[in-house]
Amino acid sequence: MNNTGTTTDASAAGTWMLGDRSVNRIGLGAMRLTGDAAFDLGVPSDRDTSMRVLRRAIELGVNHIDTASFYFSRLRSANELINTALSPYPEDLVIATKVGPGRDPSGEWYSASPEQLRGQVEENLRQLGRDHLDVVNLRRMSQPSIAEHFGALAELRDAGLIRHLGVSEVTAAQLAEAQAIAPVVCVQNRFNIDVRTHHQVLGLCGEQGIAFVPYFAIAGAGRERGAVAGGVENEHILAIAAAHGATAAQVRLAWTLQLGPHVLAIPGTGNPDHLEANVAAGALRLTGAEMDQLSALGQEQ
Repeated sequence: MNNTGTTTDASAAGTWMLGDRSVNRIGLGAMRLTGDAAFDLGVPSDRDTSMRVLRRAIELGVNHIDTASFYFSRLRSANELINTALSPYPEDLVIATKVGPGRDPSGEWYSASPEQLRGQVEENLRQLGRDHLDVVNLRRMSQPSIAEHFGALAELRDAGLIRHLGVSEVTAAQLAEAQAIAPVVCVQNRFNIDVRTHHQVLGLCGEQGIAFVPYFAIAGAGRERGAVAGGVENEHILAIAAAHGATAAQVRLAWTLQLGPHVLAIPGTGNPDHLEANVAAGALRLTGAEMDQLSALGQEQ
């Protein structure tokens, strides 16, 4: 398969209902739109390039973008870039954001109280230029119970500020806790070939028709630093990539998507070529043996 310059459309990966909205299963994560300086890690992005990535994503059929108001660097805000590049928004575009963690203007992190969640929701609304948010994920921090926080978001949904609710970094018990309060349309947990501590939640989401949205699917253990940061890619992944004429990142995405039809991928990038390659990964089909080989890698950790 071609790694860059592809004309593959995001629909090649299939679709899933995110609440009452149909989305292509290959989406876009907005964190890296602010550049290597996301969370003040490096050099800010080029503004025009970031907006070009967003507009090209729409051209390629991407209609699910994951963002957050705390995705900002010294010079860039992911939400502001999305608003500037894409407003007025396409009717089929679903923008999902998350609340719970927050950053003050200096960049310092804090964990929002239930009472502070409305302010975080309104901040996303202002930055995105919207009257309501399509999906809001409650990102659990360290609290064992999410009931009070999720209940506060359910009230904002009832008030019309939010269309659908999701949860992030939760266990099966915490998912059930949220569902007892209001419907949950998606679960966004860290999950990839290297890190699979939420396998039970992945299965539960499939059984219940809930979207499972793994983050850091490409980055693996590198997390915010990117794929195989400080290390070398696994030789088994490289061999499978070579067999398909693909990249290791594309193999990681293909493995993610083949975990189940309810799994949505949101690879993050601020690079136009990487965007093209990520979308093309939606057309890559791994064999059963390759899936088993890749799945065994995480079990060896």
